[in-house]
Amino acid sequence: MTVYRTAFALIASTVALIAAHAASAQAVPPATTEANDPAATPPADVQDDIIVTGTRTAGRSRLDSASPVDVLSGASLQRQGTTELATALSAIAPSIDFPRPSATDGTDAIRPATLRGLSPDQTLVLINGIRGHTSSLLNTNGSVGRGSAAVDLNTVPTVALDRIEVLRDGASAQYGSDAIAGVVNLRLREARSGGGAQVTYGFYDTDVDTANNSRNVKGEHAVTASAWQGIGFGSDGFVTVSGEYTKRQPTNRADIDTRVTPNRVTGRYGDPAVEQYTGFVNAGTSLTDNLSLYAFGGYQDRDSRSAAFPRIAATGASAATLAPLVRAGLAGGFLPIINTKSKDINSAVGLRGDVGGFNVDLSLSYGRNRIDYRTLNSANYAFGTASPRNFDDGATIYDQYVAGLDVTRKFDVLQSLNVAFGVEGRREGYKIVAGELASYGYPAAGTVTGIPANTTAAPGAQGFGGFSPGNATERSRRNASVYLDLEAQVTDKLLFGLAGRAEDYSDFGTTATGKASLRYDFAPWFALRGTASTGFRAPSLQQQYFTQTASVVTNGVPILTGTFPSVSPVATALGGIPLEPEKSTNLSVGTVIRAGGFDFTVDAYRIHIRDQIGLSENINASFSPTVAALLAPYNVSAARFFLNGLASTTKGIDAVAHYRLLSEGAGTFDFTVAGNINDVNVTRVPVTTSTLNPAPTLFARSRILTLEDGTPGEKVTGSIDWSLDRLGALARVTYYGDVNQPGTLVSGSADVHTGKHAITDLELRYSAPKGAQIGLGVSNVFDVYPDRTIAANNTTGVLGYPSYSPFGFNGRYLYARVGLNW
Repeated sequence: MTVYRTAFALIASTVALIAAHAASAQAVPPATTEANDPAATPPADVQDDIIVTGTRTAGRSRLDSASPVDVLSGASLQRQGTTELATALSAIAPSIDFPRPSATDGTDAIRPATLRGLSPDQTLVLINGIRGHTSSLLNTNGSVGRGSAAVDLNTVPTVALDRIEVLRDGASAQYGSDAIAGVVNLRLREARSGGGAQVTYGFYDTDVDTANNSRNVKGEHAVTASAWQGIGFGSDGFVTVSGEYTKRQPTNRADIDTRVTPNRVTGRYGDPAVEQYTGFVNAGTSLTDNLSLYAFGGYQDRDSRSAAFPRIAATGASAATLAPLVRAGLAGGFLPIINTKSKDINSAVGLRGDVGGFNVDLSLSYGRNRIDYRTLNSANYAFGTASPRNFDDGATIYDQYVAGLDVTRKFDVLQSLNVAFGVEGRREGYKIVAGELASYGYPAAGTVTGIPANTTAAPGAQGFGGFSPGNATERSRRNASVYLDLEAQVTDKLLFGLAGRAEDYSDFGTTATGKASLRYDFAPWFALRGTASTGFRAPSLQQQYFTQTASVVTNGVPILTGTFPSVSPVATALGGIPLEPEKSTNLSVGTVIRAGGFDFTVDAYRIHIRDQIGLSENINASFSPTVAALLAPYNVSAARFFLNGLASTTKGIDAVAHYRLLSEGAGTFDFTVAGNINDVNVTRVPVTTSTLNPAPTLFARSRILTLEDGTPGEKVTGSIDWSLDRLGALARVTYYGDVNQPGTLVSGSADVHTGKHAITDLELRYSAPKGAQIGLGVSNVFDVYPDRTIAANNTTGVLGYPSYSPFGFNGRYLYARVGLNW
């Protein structure tokens, strides 16, 4: 409680000080200047790379920092066929990967990205320097990022962004929970004038070559329309409005189903169908000579539709196999569609100004994500022919309030000393809303006829069962933190930084982290840098309280199976205990070389994580009489839950080389080669719980290998961007190392490897500063796919390619982009 009182006291006193000094303090630069006017600003990809992430010293560039930071312009994000932010980001940032899972329920629509091969929830995402909120979705199926609740990067459209800063370094001491792998800071566009609109249209023209089938696919169209407008008012006020509409048809790379005659494609395996609307507003103005007001807000409505595995009436199937389909009136089979409707809010308002020589920033933000789940074109076998075809499965909701106060001041100590300190208070909420009865349960007694007596029918919508009233929950927690961040320019050559942070959570208690950084410039062209830090990630509310169960009535008694909170009576009986935060130790050392238009950075890192949280395998009553006795009082046949205890060590190297060549006759050439080598090794796996020794397998071989080999060990991107007056061209080749999607066989014979592949992208463009914008391009020019799924993992014919593929499995994509700037 001391931390809470300190935080609120500092915030209250700061508001008072701002009011008191509003007329007398020295003037500070306004929130926006002429640099935000497109007419006075060079293109986004040639601006000086001044950063605000990883340092609180004003004016520091990415090449002058003690930590590695990538600066990715909005222009580079939009010079691609995709309009998805996460996909575009992964194409140009080697340390970021964005697999496109399929047949994994809600994860198909809310797909998580990874940094340095770590869990998606171990990367902190900021919007304009303010903590973003996670999705309400918890990834519980077999995908990269299983067990995580991560920020959905695709809720922010690229048209709303000026640039992105990626801090590739542990930063919990600076920013708090989640920043174990690093930080992604989304910087919104600021403009007082100008605007633009564009339409991007694309389609696939690809040859699909699965294990049992070869075919050509032409179509699967996608269209995105976007626009932005800058509005100025007063001496420096601005409002920048951005909007985007996307409609994308689903892709299908399923193999043929050999269970049916004639053999044919019965499934749908690929990207989901998507229709979404997104809007963002970013604004700022000076209120007085020393006080500025800023705010941003964003809203997205996304409707995604992916497919579950088909329910088929296979040729020669037994009567027992056909019976559920016949009873449901669907003897010919059906393909369930999983429909997620996501509504997402991002918002913040703040004041910044000068108080007694201190730069003060006071902000309040609110974020919320609600996902409504529906299962379409399906059936609940327990209802027989009375079954609905469409089901309301319920909803998950996550919201977050953050109040923050940041204070900085530069002192004339040594050469200079930048002192930053602040407090932050946060309230998080999580809620599960139950679905309709037919989505999860049995019909009321006597309401359904035609089901023979003593027939056991698994209840719930086929494909995705709904949340029952027993799964419904509403939980919240609070936390407060204080930090101190010092950065001293000791001499012309030596930079030293020190940061510390203390956090107090209402659920698990307190934690503290620290960071030290050092940089020495041996010469203007050569420097060494390094950091050492500790970090943490608080267990998410989703991990602590997510519940989803299914029941089967046996001898008149409902028997449950599913996911339970670790503190529920069921999990406690099996040894579940309250979750504790994950903790990390991060070390990095690197070099910076620059000369003229050339710069080259290399950074090696080691990240050790302990007390890592994972979702256990199902613990079945059939494992032993002991387990059966523990589960019997709760009428549960199998249960899984989250627990701490995993440990891992990640080692790697990031390298980025960039050269800009200016030629009067031939134009400007930007050459970039960037690579990441990454190795994750799980060093500890729990084998017992507090009540089970021995315990069943808590983490299967496939789960461990997903952590170790689920992202590429090597990724290298090389690009050439040429421009001459209004013409331009881009060529990019991205090499991906092998990824292992492990199967269930201990021998490894069912593992599926994506193989080593290179993806080539090309784009030609015409761009007038004010006028027409035209782009023509091809993504994946040579129609490269990951290695095919083997028969041992493809008995249904659905899984044509491994969903762990870091570049997806859709093939060649052709697109055109037409727009107008004014």
